[in-house]
Amino acid sequence: MKKAYFNWSSGKDSALALYKMLQDSEYGIDLLVTTVNQDFNRVSMHGLRNELLEQQAKSIGLPLLKIPFAANVTMDDYSKTMKLAMTSLLDQNYKHGMFGDIFLEDLKSYRDSKLAEVGIQGVYPLWKKDTRSLIQEFLGLGFKAITVCVNAKLLGKEFVGRVIDEQFIKDLPENVDVCGENGEFHTFVFDGPIFSKPIDFKIGEKVLRSYTLHEEDSDNCHQSKEEQKNYDTSFWYCDLLLKELGNKRKE
Repeated sequence: MKKAYFNWSSGKDSALALYKMLQDSEYGIDLLVTTVNQDFNRVSMHGLRNELLEQQAKSIGLPLLKIPFAANVTMDDYSKTMKLAMTSLLDQNYKHGMFGDIFLEDLKSYRDSKLAEVGIQGVYPLWKKDTRSLIQEFLGLGFKAITVCVNAKLLGKEFVGRVIDEQFIKDLPENVDVCGENGEFHTFVFDGPIFSKPIDFKIGEKVLRSYTLHEEDSDNCHQSKEEQKNYDTSFWYCDLLLKELGNKRKE
């Protein structure tokens, strides 16, 4: 059996991919790896509080490795830190890293090139699967998720803090992928077949946050200044707060 770690985002694609790989006898997954914003103690991009992330790992029953980054990290610093982390994992005999990516070729190529530098192979159980089929499979398996971040350019405030269900899917604009694979929205999974018990939480405030491309990244970017203006820079976030742990799932 091949020793592997799973790149855990805390969202639905990660959850479905992990579910599939835990049933694959070829790999032995015994570690979750997540990047976190050390300035705010939250999951990168998703804006999820660390304590909710930790409760996910506890319910899944796998140890969690958090890789911290500053809020204003540059791509160069990000790459250096990730390389050090991946080298450390390789030293622990982790030669395979799992991802929940579906169809973004550039992202997969970037991941694979960086992993190849240290001798780790990427594994993508959802790769090139139809996203409508995947979201139906996710719901059919009994997973439950709520949106924690949405791209304000494409989705309004009413889409953040919503549970993913059939009505949510119907309400999405035609130009939004139903799995949010283009970064349209990010989720927090709080129940499903990989959890020993659901994560008990309550919904906090919803806020709009805007960002700018880091100056160093802008200078090194191959795109023109005009093209860089098209970057997605505004997002609605829904804060989730940990409640007392819920009762164990009834047998």
